[in-house]
Amino acid sequence: MFKFRRKESAWEVVDTKAIEPIAMYPELEDEDMDLEAVSEHDTRGTYVFDVKHKTSHAALQKAVVFAQQQLLSEVAKKGYNILLIESWRLTIYRRGKSHRLEIEYCGRPAHAPSKDLVVKPPPYMELLRA
Repeated sequence: MFKFRRKESAWEVVDTKAIEPIAMYPELEDEDMDLEAVSEHDTRGTYVFDVKHKTSHAALQKAVVFAQQQLLSEVAKKGYNILLIESWRLTIYRRGKSHRLEIEYCGRPAHAPSKDLVVKPPPYMELLRA
């Protein structure tokens, strides 16, 4: 009549690293460059990756860069091309032999008219080496 689900063990937090919001384009403030549009709200995306083994710092960096690119592609649908302020949090989970990465990436979208602006890599990636 009733089937009981096998009890699954919970994910255990192995490590977490976070960067508080930081201005990515301070040169825009110095040059008094006008932005065509700035969002009133931050945009946040959470990205989860299941991995077989605990990953190297290089793989963690690639995952954070991927999260940034995904968030930029989301805000591009709304007409923005940069993130003025960025922050991220990486959490590594373990359940048995399985590992999971969860990256929460947050930014304040804006549209800059200059085609000279280059998308900068996520801030403080060196933190992932520790």
